[in-house]
Amino acid sequence: MSVTAVQLDHVVVHARDRELSAEFLAAVLGLSVGAPFGPFLPVDLGNGVTLDFYEKRDEPVQGQHYAFLVPEERFDAMVDRLEALGVTYFADPRHTEPGQVNRLFGGRGAYFADPDGHNMEIMTRPYARP
Repeated sequence: MSVTAVQLDHVVVHARDRELSAEFLAAVLGLSVGAPFGPFLPVDLGNGVTLDFYEKRDEPVQGQHYAFLVPEERFDAMVDRLEALGVTYFADPRHTEPGQVNRLFGGRGAYFADPDGHNMEIMTRPYARP
């Protein structure tokens, strides 16, 4: 296989309970959790990238930020699933605008915390970069 560009293949996501965290994110995004692979529980994002949830039971999980570019037509369903799960979403990364979405760069976006405090983001348009 020839690779002409550098591509992200997978990211390890630390979690206190890999199943809880993987199932949570998969439910919000409308995806499914794959079969365990060694100590990892994968969620395939569909673009060749996998989030591999890994349990850290004996040490704290350091919160990270994960942003997901999602189709506009699936955004409302994701927000609805957050509401159904009782998860507050926010228009901003500091979580000061509850129950609101942003409209950055002509799209829509929202932030929410996963069970381990990771700051998750769903957005329908990529950020304009200089």
